Amino acid sequence: MIPSPATPPPSSPAAPVRPIRQAATLIVLRDGAQGLETLMLRRIEKANDQNSGASVFPGGLLDAHDRHLHACCAGVDDRAASTRLSIAQGGLDYYAASVRECFEEAGILFAHDAQQRLVDLDSLGAERLAALRGAAAAGTDALLAMCADQGWQLAMDRLNYFAHWLTPPGMPRRFDTRFFIAALPPGQNVQIDQVEIAEHAWLRPQDAIDPARRLKLMNVTRRILEQLATFGSVQECMAHAGTLRDIPLTMPRVAGGPGAPRPVNMEEPAYAELGYVDPDGRGHGRHTLEGGQVLALSPRVVRVTASEGEGPGAHSYFVGSGNGDGPWALIDPQPADAAHFEALRAAAPGPVRWVLSTRGELADAAAQALRRAWPEAEHVRLVPGDELRSGELHLRVLSPGGDVQARGFLLLPDGLFFTGESPWSAEEIPGQAAWLAPARGFLRPAR
Repeated sequence: MIPSPATPPPSSPAAPVRPIRQAATLIVLRDGAQGLETLMLRRIEKANDQNSGASVFPGGLLDAHDRHLHACCAGVDDRAASTRLSIAQGGLDYYAASVRECFEEAGILFAHDAQQRLVDLDSLGAERLAALRGAAAAGTDALLAMCADQGWQLAMDRLNYFAHWLTPPGMPRRFDTRFFIAALPPGQNVQIDQVEIAEHAWLRPQDAIDPARRLKLMNVTRRILEQLATFGSVQECMAHAGTLRDIPLTMPRVAGGPGAPRPVNMEEPAYAELGYVDPDGRGHGRHTLEGGQVLALSPRVVRVTASEGEGPGAHSYFVGSGNGDGPWALIDPQPADAAHFEALRAAAPGPVRWVLSTRGELADAAAQALRRAWPEAEHVRLVPGDELRSGELHLRVLSPGGDVQARGFLLLPDGLFFTGESPWSAEEIPGQAAWLAPARGFLRPAR
């Protein structure tokens, strides 16, 4: 067995399939005395809510009534909205939901009258406005009825599409959320609902993410605030959003490591490896490499990372059939220090029959340590073109053009290519290689 909490047993059950719910968020902006400000709402404390107490932008789930709101939407129709969001149809549902949620939670309504003037909600009276907001939040067509009664239309052309995020796999609840931005309508003031929202604040984005303010921020909120902090005014931000085309989906992944598990964003070095090791988000991927770390990259491959000073060193890899039987190959057992060999002995998923080196030869100290650890293991000296086969284990040997001593080992049919320390040009990486397993660092796609 592999003694590491980072390693799931091969018989781990499949992760439960969690439904993905569609949501929309409206980021409301205004120009403050010191620059761009955004409306932040603090959610009430609620049991079994992963966002309880978090500071968020107005937003929530789509519901059936958002389709009904198409009748009072102006400036953008469903075809244009769907094209903007790169979906076949129903794009206007997201625009409508973001406006509805902003009205329900913050009392701000993006709408204009028959003369194209932005509406004055104060004309409705506080009591009637509160009743309409409550009815809309209860899932009725109250907002549609209010617009029809007042001769208003929802001003969808005031919104700019800004971002698209998907909650990581493995989270208790997952949301596919479209983010829009819009300038606060003149003459309107925030009136929180006191049901979902406890309080509000207008903050500069850089102040909202300042640790000294101690706001509870979800990863997506923090990342969007970081983007907003690069703009000096509402006009600048809206103009930028208007130029965006083909907004990509952003989906972090969750991984363990030093401290509590955390989201890993797409630009981080660990991100690609997490998609290979833990695509379902079961929690056995790692966001940080550490000396002594043992990680099952797959049922057929186990990686053991050596220590080097205070940080991680080179990797050694066990490669086998993955079916619980049969011998294993050990690639790059070096360095030959006692701690690393003890870690290798403890992590070995089965009997080691072959020892391979991407460096060509093993150092004397490593060879002696191997003989003590696995007396039956054979140090196999392979040349480019050779193959090592045993049951389901199939390794092919290659060599980079600039280093005749170096070796690379391609695991088939997995497409995992163990490259060692030597540089490999794009032309030298075999076509069957899908992933590179280097001597140092995380797995990464071959192309």
